[in-house]
Amino acid sequence: MTTRRIRGPLSGAVARLCTELRGGVGTTTANGLDEVLHRLGEPLQLAVVGRIKSGKSTLVNAMIGRNVAPTDVGECTRVVTRFRYGTVDRVEVVLRDGDRRSLPFTPEGAIPAELGVERERVSHLEVYLTNDVLRDLTVIDTPGLGSTDDSAVSRTEAVLGGAEDEPDGRLDPVSRSAVAGAEAVLYVVTQSVRADDRHALSSFGAATGDRPAGPVNALAVLNKVDTVEPESVREGDGTVWNSAELLARRQARQLRPRVADVLPVIGLLAETAETGVFTASDAEALRRLAELDAGTRQTMLISADLFTSWECDVPSGTRTRLLELLDLYGVRRALEAMDADPAITAGELRRVLHEASGLSEISRGLDTIFRSRADGIKAAAGLASVAAVAQRSGDPAERGRIHDAVEALLAQPDAHQLRLLEALTLVSAGEVTLPPDLLDEVLRLGSSDNPAERLGMLGGSPERMVEFALERANWWRSFASLGSTPAQSRVAHVVHRAYFLLWQQLRGGPSARR
Repeated sequence: MTTRRIRGPLSGAVARLCTELRGGVGTTTANGLDEVLHRLGEPLQLAVVGRIKSGKSTLVNAMIGRNVAPTDVGECTRVVTRFRYGTVDRVEVVLRDGDRRSLPFTPEGAIPAELGVERERVSHLEVYLTNDVLRDLTVIDTPGLGSTDDSAVSRTEAVLGGAEDEPDGRLDPVSRSAVAGAEAVLYVVTQSVRADDRHALSSFGAATGDRPAGPVNALAVLNKVDTVEPESVREGDGTVWNSAELLARRQARQLRPRVADVLPVIGLLAETAETGVFTASDAEALRRLAELDAGTRQTMLISADLFTSWECDVPSGTRTRLLELLDLYGVRRALEAMDADPAITAGELRRVLHEASGLSEISRGLDTIFRSRADGIKAAAGLASVAAVAQRSGDPAERGRIHDAVEALLAQPDAHQLRLLEALTLVSAGEVTLPPDLLDEVLRLGSSDNPAERLGMLGGSPERMVEFALERANWWRSFASLGSTPAQSRVAHVVHRAYFLLWQQLRGGPSARR
């Protein structure tokens, strides 16, 4: 059994639109609208994507708080896996013909490496877990982009852009291709952003409405930052984490405006700290290492080989386990924590590792970028899917009826956020170009729910924010009329109205009617 989420006001409005439309359209279009309705009632669909060996599954385990996604090469790492909330833990193998087969967890509680059926017959895995984090966020683990396995790559691209070969018993292929796919993306990169990283983000289609990745629905993480060589990063202070933050900021500039931000993380440390695999015995082994003389300790920490092979009282097998859990960077951080507090407990040490991993910032990013705006993201993706369903209709009158209904919804003041998300999509995709300062302003205005953040006036007085919102509303209205191209003018009108509504909100007045 799974639970249904309560729709927010924007996704609820789109759901009512679908319900009102479906009685006056053909069977194929009605099926497409039904699927949009179904997806609007589901949690936000977040795809975790990236190149092979970028640490996606390790990060997924850390996010879920359970060591369930296999990180070693196996059949299940080559298929899409959806982690969903359920009242009973279970794994289902969904076949391409629509059949489903149950799969037992391993004794350790992980998905088994072998699926028990030919991989070519598998569409994807559905994993239901009782973890609360999945109540409002379905996490989709994907095969690595850049894999030599063409079928694995096609499955990932299906999640990003629209799976036409994933039967679910509800839709014909045409309707399914209009509504399948993830609604948001967490993109995992390593030390260098490659051309195919940018291409993958360019081809990302949220809910297949040809909606590209952008600051509203995409966040990137720089994983494995413990492998960053500080001396390779200019202007760093010689420490790993400072160098990683500088590198992440540079990558954010490279990927902008496809992603809201790039945040550094050490997925292995995060997984170890969050999934309960780090035990009191591991803490005790680290304590024994901390008691070694400084020369021995320093030598052992030069390399992984020396760490496991150098003679000391801690068994080599125990040290190998510590490397598997923490790598050398994590071992160093744990020993530093023990030097500072010799009486530190295993639980406190886990908290140190958690903070050292950078997972706290990732969690905050998921909350502020995705969860807090899930209603708007799902509603925008739903409208894009409605438009895609209409586009595939062979009836011009039917297409016109759906178009008019969507425009009527978007004309409502309470739905203007969807217009703003649409404008963000256009500038993120490069379909509308703006000068850098105006691009920054549009991204800031549409990438937060906090009025002060939207205005770029954190700490500003309420009176000044009211004045500034009206100033910018008037400026963008003038720009729309006098200083812009036709494409820029369409965006400028949306931005003007967004500022005007924000001005009214800050004044405590009624919603705008113009």
